Amino acid sequence: MQILTLTAPVFGACCYLVVADDLDTVVIDVGGGVAPEVARVVADRGLRVTGVLATHGHADHVWDAAQVADAAGVPVTIHARDAFRMDDPMAPLGGVRSGVFAALQSSGLSTQWRRPARIDLIAAKDKSDRTADVELTFGSVRLTARHAPGHTEGSTLYLLDEAAVCTGDVVFRGAIGRTDLPGGDHPAMLTTLREVIATLPSDAVVLPGHGPASRVAEELATNPFLIDLAG
Repeated sequence: MQILTLTAPVFGACCYLVVADDLDTVVIDVGGGVAPEVARVVADRGLRVTGVLATHGHADHVWDAAQVADAAGVPVTIHARDAFRMDDPMAPLGGVRSGVFAALQSSGLSTQWRRPARIDLIAAKDKSDRTADVELTFGSVRLTARHAPGHTEGSTLYLLDEAAVCTGDVVFRGAIGRTDLPGGDHPAMLTTLREVIATLPSDAVVLPGHGPASRVAEELATNPFLIDLAG
């Protein structure tokens, strides 16, 4: 398995291509303006897109999802608690909506939302059941979805075996996602950090929604929001 990282022009959101040995490929977080680069990489390498996933429904992580998913004839998969955001990811953003519009416009992108033709939902779990896993299969790519609320209601981690985890906007290198946006919940984030992040495999690579990669052990040891959570 290979993981390719692309960067969307809107807010520098990370888009990950998880490529199996037979070239089946899952694309995670198709942010604003990154679809043409995804298409170029897919064509140049002869990849087959078998799935498109979103770690959460914020506009900077799903704006180009329809372009990639519809072209491949696959649904966009997202947690059920963030499903409402796919009707219009701008609508729930409150006071930061104007900033997202400006970022889209400055990147030369349309501010008209295009909903994917098909959306698959990861089943919602009981609010207290944050460690329950959902196994997902897209061709030969297999991964695990783990609910991690706090940044949004349906924020989800995607674990790639024991080797890597896509954390979206839950954890970054040296930081965590903000919880002051509509749908954010700081107590839920603290529980996620304690019960989900701190129990991840220590050697796993952290692939965040923005910024450089890290490792779980490094974040537990140096991230000021995670220090002393493990064990």
